Amino acid sequence: MGQFRFLTAGESHGKGLTMVIEGVPAGLPLAEADIEPDLIRRQGGYGRGGRMKIEKDHAEIMAGVRHGLTLGTPVALWIQNRDWVNWTEKMAIEPVESEIERVTRLRPGHADLPGAVKYGFDDVRNVLERASARETAARVAVGAVARRFLAEFGVTLRSHTLSIAGVRASVPADIDWDAVEADPVRCADSAAGVAMVEAINAAKPDGDTVGGEVEVRVSGVPIGLGSHVHWDRKLDGLIAQAICSINAFKAVGFGLGFEGAGMRGSKVHDVILPLAEWKGLPWRHATNNHGGIEGGMSTGEEIVVRAAVKPIPTLAHPLPSVDLDTGEEVLAHYERSDVCVVPAAGVVAEAMVAIVLANAWLEKFGGDTLAEVRTNYDAYMATVGPRARHG
Repeated sequence: MGQFRFLTAGESHGKGLTMVIEGVPAGLPLAEADIEPDLIRRQGGYGRGGRMKIEKDHAEIMAGVRHGLTLGTPVALWIQNRDWVNWTEKMAIEPVESEIERVTRLRPGHADLPGAVKYGFDDVRNVLERASARETAARVAVGAVARRFLAEFGVTLRSHTLSIAGVRASVPADIDWDAVEADPVRCADSAAGVAMVEAINAAKPDGDTVGGEVEVRVSGVPIGLGSHVHWDRKLDGLIAQAICSINAFKAVGFGLGFEGAGMRGSKVHDVILPLAEWKGLPWRHATNNHGGIEGGMSTGEEIVVRAAVKPIPTLAHPLPSVDLDTGEEVLAHYERSDVCVVPAAGVVAEAMVAIVLANAWLEKFGGDTLAEVRTNYDAYMATVGPRARHG
């Protein structure tokens, strides 16, 4: 199995977020500046709330790097929560003498009810602090390390917004990725982007939230990552699990995704092109309706992942709910929140796909050093053409 794995620790209003990454090969150039751009991208996007005005996320490398190169040991990262200064008593590590107001009003659509019941808490804050999407800052930092590793082999990961609040983009054949990053909602269709902003603005006065759909595209992935032989080694299964582990993500598709379910097979399956049409790259296809994965393995085409993000459940005009203590009807708890997180969600999805691919890469081409991984990769790539070409 693969080797790239990570753990995070930290609460939304605690001191900060800690990440430990295992499996990064020795000799990979890595600096804090490699992580910074993705953290900035995650904090952007139209519809974000006041928390993003407080935090200026920066990942500090605490271990695993010396003189700019990874050591092959665990890489440790730390992100400070600036908002901690406003929560030092409510989130204190040691017991406090003053009485801290408990959160007992449950929020529909959040982890509040199952978490409180599962762990026997009488204060929902013990659940919501860790269930908060604040933890995704840690994932983006880890994903940036994975992205840095994959970049050594020419792999690029990008994302854009497909829809928000029912407004759907018309995606051009050639996406201008600079324009996507400059767009307030990270949309490749500027006219749809304007309508998405209007939909977010319409929801805000109502104290409501809106969701949407994002797409992640990965180029430069060779044929053969993942495996068909066991359920837990299939690349699409691993990516789907990783995406659905992100807060608010509720559905995943590859390539055509759900759209392909209503089409005939003759219109869906990707015809393999003959050698004369490969244009220098092995095993090309006429289309990429399957999103670059077949039988649980990468096909060498662009990996395309589409994912649905629900409207976040913390509403300024709370829904009816019940109290954890009494079971009586109340309005749900409200804490500062976003109206729309879809643009930022695409960045988090990129990070999780990068992490899965880094793990699959090391499973296939593993080694203790970057040079060893590169040697194994080059040797494999020399074998991927037609069998007759190898004697």
